Amino acid sequence: MPPSVTLSSTAYYKVYFHAAKHPHQTINGVFLGKQAGNGAQIDVQDAIPLLHHWTSLSPMMEIGLDLADQYATEAGLKVVGYYQGRAALGDTSLGPVGEKIAQRLKEKFPDTFVLAIDGQEFGTEKAALKPWVSGPNDNNWKAISSPEAFTTKSSFQLSSPDLPTTALGFVREQSLHLNFGDFDDHLEDVTIDWIHNKACIPT
Repeated sequence: MPPSVTLSSTAYYKVYFHAAKHPHQTINGVFLGKQAGNGAQIDVQDAIPLLHHWTSLSPMMEIGLDLADQYATEAGLKVVGYYQGRAALGDTSLGPVGEKIAQRLKEKFPDTFVLAIDGQEFGTEKAALKPWVSGPNDNNWKAISSPEAFTTKSSFQLSSPDLPTTALGFVREQSLHLNFGDFDDHLEDVTIDWIHNKACIPT
């Protein structure tokens, strides 16, 4: 049985803004957090947005992953998971790239999980995130469907159940997602703070 996972508001807002800024493109990033020991609760404290252009296993992906891992170490955290949103609406499959990245992360963190963005639920009161996990000794990634993620009995929880509604308000009323930047954006403009995104993440 996979460990319980709780996403902080910061981590959720970053995933949400990343998806809102690039609704018709594949996006991805990693989660940073802490875990007391193998199999224990995973507290996801942050997310690092990687790409929306070079989302294949490219040199840009490798560099972005290495920089995210370096930042995590400096911050006293671990890369504990991966997220992705696919261009096709409602496609929550991992695909070959997602599986390979997840497996790479699992080599360093055995309880690595993946959250796939569900475009059909995005913009509703639901978290719109579908978890994928694999067993401790296998590479077979499976979607968790029962109980539904981010509901009362699920092992995947948000730090506050109203985060999806609040995030939607930030997008519709303040357009905070337009100030959001990922590693792709940083490669085009080095002044973009892709690690912290302080210009748009509510505190």
